Parts: sequence; C-alpha cells; structure tokens
Amino acid sequence: MIRFRLFLPLLIVGLLAFLYLGVLFWRSASTELQVQTAVKVIGEATPVRVVAIGKNGVRRLRATLEQNGKSFPVYEKEFPSTRWSLFRGAQLPVLMDFQAGTKSAAGLKDGKAALHLEAVSNDFAGRMTTVTLDLEVNSKPPGLAVDDAEVIATLGGAGAIGFTISGYVTESGVRVGKYFFRSWPMPGSPDPQRRIAFFALPHDIGEGEAPIVFARNPSGAEATGRMRHNITRKAFRHREIKLDDAFVVKVLQELDLGGKGSDAIRFVKINKDMRQLNNQQLADLRLKTADKMLWSGPFHQLANSSVEAQFCDYRTYFYKGQSIDEQVHLGFDLATTARAPVTASNDGQVVFAGRLGIYGNAVVVDHGLGLQSLYAHLSEIAVKPGDRVKRGQQLGRSGATGMAGGDHLHFTMLLEGVPVNPVEWWDAHWLQDRVFLRMKKQ
Repeated sequence: MIRFRLFLPLLIVGLLAFLYLGVLFWRSASTELQVQTAVKVIGEATPVRVVAIGKNGVRRLRATLEQNGKSFPVYEKEFPSTRWSLFRGAQLPVLMDFQAGTKSAAGLKDGKAALHLEAVSNDFAGRMTTVTLDLEVNSKPPGLAVDDAEVIATLGGAGAIGFTISGYVTESGVRVGKYFFRSWPMPGSPDPQRRIAFFALPHDIGEGEAPIVFARNPSGAEATGRMRHNITRKAFRHREIKLDDAFVVKVLQELDLGGKGSDAIRFVKINKDMRQLNNQQLADLRLKTADKMLWSGPFHQLANSSVEAQFCDYRTYFYKGQSIDEQVHLGFDLATTARAPVTASNDGQVVFAGRLGIYGNAVVVDHGLGLQSLYAHLSEIAVKPGDRVKRGQQLGRSGATGMAGGDHLHFTMLLEGVPVNPVEWWDAHWLQDRVFLRMKKQ
C-alpha cells in the first residue's frame, strides 16, 4: 500500500505529461509555402519572394539551389523555438525575400537547376514542408541599341521606334509612364534581333514622362535605352454637353432598363462605370493582334463625312442646369447621311463585332502589331469576328446605338488598346516620316 501511494503521484505526473505531449502533438500543423514570384528563370540576382503561413509560426526557413548534384544555399533563417508552448496567439505570415542567381551562388552555371524551399513548423511536431521549383539559369544580360532617329510626337498621338536587342531577351518594347507597348519583329528585316515598337503618348501622361525603350527577361534583368525625342504637349478642347430628357431616357432604356435611382445617377453610372468597363474590353482586344503588318498606306476617313467631335475633347455634362459628370471623348465623331455605309479604314481582320455598351453596335478591326481601329454606334453590322477585310470594304452602317445622340460613326485608332489621334494615321506624309522611314533603317 505504501509503495502504491508513492507510485501514484508519479503515475499522475506521467499521465499528465503524456496528455500534455499528446495535446502539443495534436495541435501541431504543417506550414504552407506560397511562392509570390513566378520563378522560371534566374540570372545573376533574381528576386524571389515566398510567404510562409503556419498557425503555430515558423521555426526555420531555408532555400537551396541544386544543379548537377551540387547544392548552393541562398537563404536560411532560424526563429526562437516555441515547441513547448501550449497557448499562443495568432501567428503572422513570414516573408522570405532573397535573391537567387550566379552572383550569390558561386559555381552555378547556365542551364537546368532546381530551387528547394523548406519550412519547419514552430511546434512540438516540427513538421517540415518542402517545395521544389524546376527552373533555368541564364545569366546572359539583356541588351539593346536604340536607333538614332529622332521621334517627333504630339500628346495624344503616336510614334514608332526601331532598335536591336542582344543577350537573353523575352520581352521588349516601349514604356511611357504606366503604359507598356510591345515590340515586334521588324517588317522586312532578315535580322531576328531587329525590333519595332509602335507606342502612344497617352493624353493623361504626366509632365516629363518620356518614352523609354526596354528589353528584359524572366530573371528580372532589364536593359533600358532612351530615344531622341521631341514631344509637343497640347491643350485639348473643353466642351459642355447639355443633356435633354429625350436623350437621357433613350440612353437609360437602351443601357440601364429597369435600373434604380434617379435619372441623373443612372446616367452618370453608365457614362462613367460602363465607359470604363467598355474601354477595358477594347484594351483587352490587343491580345488578339497579329504579329505582322496587315495594313499598308494611309488609313481612310469615312467618305464624305464631317467632324462633329474631335479626339480628346474634355466634356462636362449638364442635366437640368447642373454639372453631373466629366469624361474625355477618345475618338472622332464623323457624320454623313443616316445609315451611311461604314467601311474599313485599312486592311485587317475583324476581332470584335457586336454590342459594346456605350459604343452600341461596334466593330474592331485588327491591323497587326498592336494597331486596331474602332467603328461604333452602328445601326447594322455586316461582318463577324475572324473575317479578313480590305480597305473600303463595308463593315456596317452608321447609326445611333449606345450613347449616341444622333446618327454618326464614332471612330478611333488604338495602339495596344490605348486610343490615339486618328488624324495622324489618315495622313500619308505622317506615316512616311514617322513610321515607314523607321522600317527602312536596317
């Protein structure tokens, strides 16, 4: 009996310890590793970001490059152990920010490799999570040589520049502020490294935001070059648009039938939100462009048309004597007779034909290399996506669908989805000096 009394406390302590360890083990959990950067190629020093998420925290993080049986540690961090803690608060995700490449891993060669990521949970079980990324090492830096020709451009207009790339390059083009414009193989050039980029000088770029040529690859390496340029900033027209009840009702019945709120609120929602959505839909069509020129010579303005509204008119909308909205009109409104034949301004391929919100019935023709033309407010559409069209071929008839107050054609040119002034593309001299001469310099 005495022995049992002495043994009982030990038994209770052992049982409690067993239960405590059991709870610690039961509450243990693996760590999740989320790779935030799409790492497929690394160069000299490619940034990598990984997030480690564990409800019990992280005890150790490690990243190692492996190639041909050799290991190259690139990141390791230890955290104070809390494996015996039963009560702990919420644990924040832990960031792994490091650079992987030949600069930090001496002996790493160009070719296939693997990046091993490892995380150990900061709890009793100390479970290990591993992620392996197969990748390529390519340390050849991108390079480029920009043609010396001076680019003369106007705000709201467009330009073209030729350049030659070298090294490892997977993407190149022109950057203007927040906008990016892809480059394409130089038409007629036997050199695969020769490129041309058409780019816009968007109406909303800030003072001093000049076009910059770039060449980069997935490792994060980038080369940039400046072009000689002369950019003219201009003041655009401001117009007051006085809305009458008949037009507002027409727009609401066509674009917001059954909507809620006052007529003014509903109209502004269409004019602002739907316009933004439709413009994004137009921008997304750039992904359907051909990788070669489908057009030649100047683009044509709608035959016998007069200009009712110009490109980049800044509009203030008034309804019942009150200013209710402001928007920018990014195209030309061209009027002729009612239901006039609307023809393709140049050769290309139809990439959109149908309803497009504020633009009503619309057609978009792709001319290749990121250049497209928009024909909107049509009463009738005579083509379908995929159709090849020639300059002067009928696409439909003018109308007043969408947010149009009368029968006319809304026409604009788009570069990589960014509206640009059509006047330049109608001008044979502008095309010769600003586009075709760029292609002749080989």
